[in-house]
Amino acid sequence: MVISCNIDLSDDSTCTVHYDELVGWLRAVWLGYVDVNQAYLGAGRLLEIEQKLHCPYLLNDNSGVRGPWFDSMEWLSRVWMPRAAALGLRYVAHVAQPGELGGESAAVHHAPLPEGLEVQVFDTTADAEQWLADMQAAHEPRR
Repeated sequence: MVISCNIDLSDDSTCTVHYDELVGWLRAVWLGYVDVNQAYLGAGRLLEIEQKLHCPYLLNDNSGVRGPWFDSMEWLSRVWMPRAAALGLRYVAHVAQPGELGGESAAVHHAPLPEGLEVQVFDTTADAEQWLADMQAAHEPRR
C-alpha cells in the first residue's frame, strides 16, 4: 500500500513510501536526482509515517538514485535516527546507490547509532530484504 509519494516536478525525482502488509515493513524508494530539500522532505515524511505506524522495519532503497546524494550522515545520526528510534524503528536495511556502497557503508558504521537501532547497508535489494526477514524471524513471535 502506497502511503506517500513526493514528486519533484522540476525533474520527476521521487520518494515513495510503501507499507508492505504481507511482510510488515516500510519501504522507501528514492528515484532520480534527489536534491537536498527533497531528501529532507522525504526523511521528514518517513518520521511522520513512523509516528503513526510504529513499524520496526524499514527498507530504504537508493538503488535508483542518480547524481550525488546529499551530505546527510551528520544530520541523520544526530537528528533523524534518534527520532526514528524513539518512534519504534529498530532495523534499517539501506540499499546503496550504485557505486556508492563503500562510502555510505563506512559512514554508517562510523555514525553513532541510538540504542536499539541497527542499520545495515547493502548493494542489492534482495540482500536487504533477506536481512530484514532474518531480523523479523529472530525478533518477532511467529504469526
